[in-house]
Amino acid sequence: MASRKIALQVFTLLSIISSVANSIDFNYPAVFNFGDSNSDTGDLAAGLGFLLDPPNGQIYFKTATGRFCDGRLIVDFLMDAMELPFLNAYLESVGVPNFRKGCNFAAAGSTILPATATSVSPFSFGVQVNQFLRFKARVLELLAKGKRFDRYVPAEDYFQKGLYMFDIGQNDLAGAFYSKTLDQIVASIPNILVEFETGIKKLYDQGGRNFWIHNTGPLGCLTQNVAKFGTDPSKLDELGCVSGHNQAAKLLNLQLHALTKKLQGQYADSNITYVDIYTIKSNLIANYSRYGFEQPIMACCGYGGPPLNYDSRISCGQTKVLNGTSVTAKACSDSTEYVNWDGIHYSEAANQYISSQILTGKFSDPPFSDRMPFLLNLKF
Repeated sequence: MASRKIALQVFTLLSIISSVANSIDFNYPAVFNFGDSNSDTGDLAAGLGFLLDPPNGQIYFKTATGRFCDGRLIVDFLMDAMELPFLNAYLESVGVPNFRKGCNFAAAGSTILPATATSVSPFSFGVQVNQFLRFKARVLELLAKGKRFDRYVPAEDYFQKGLYMFDIGQNDLAGAFYSKTLDQIVASIPNILVEFETGIKKLYDQGGRNFWIHNTGPLGCLTQNVAKFGTDPSKLDELGCVSGHNQAAKLLNLQLHALTKKLQGQYADSNITYVDIYTIKSNLIANYSRYGFEQPIMACCGYGGPPLNYDSRISCGQTKVLNGTSVTAKACSDSTEYVNWDGIHYSEAANQYISSQILTGKFSDPPFSDRMPFLLNLKF
């Protein structure tokens, strides 16, 4: 494990040194994050009142934190790289959460489109944006009462100077495959992006000027989707991923990139950056052994054993009676060997690699790399 971390750090630094591109300023005083389980630091668990079963969170935090991962998420690594504290979830009220450096509105299972009665999460993108509006209004109320709240909430100018991060849209596609055809899903993409654009406009109207937009990863390579939709080998690509899911993700990303370019022209006084997460994750899965991994698709924490170690009836850490026998979805002995943590989410080791690639600036539009002093302080 130690040798793999050293190799990854060396690879990261070489990537950064070799990258030559335009720059953007990364000296943000605060971060406001919106998304789904890829960046949820405990919002859904707090909002719906449940605890994630161990071994979630055990690798780094030594306890379940509401993160659907064995440890840190991409957003955690990015915060660390910017020398900012991990974001507290908006709905987490226990332990006197500190929002001085930002707030995380992301909630697992969330979609860009409004939630329905069957949605996993009621906290769709529009709801998260409205939560931000309430958060900001309440912060300004507290600041007006004097300096005693300054250490707990963002300064007023942080709302303009801060970074607004987005990683959402995966569930709009993944969930739709259970009831719609690929053509129907593709036809829904414009509506998804209209909803996303509406949210961005609201945040811009509230003073937001720095936007960081992640595209959607290769959905077809998630263990859950391979188990459900990949039973017919003809549906799989050369990497063992479900072709239809990845096709939908690529089409969403194509239109999301076009929307980002439109917004860059429309909001000329803003910094709007599009980050190609799909390419980073696809490269990791295609070349997993190069980066020290042994399993690109099989879940570390699950039930059923090879080749996928995934059973939709039981989640990571749970114990249930299946077919008359009590079984437990246990973690593998070394999660650093696995790209996938629980069938749906990436492992901390994979998140570390993905973050290292994001920070090279080579996968962003506009690209960046030559003015990133925080990279000298990488802690992972």
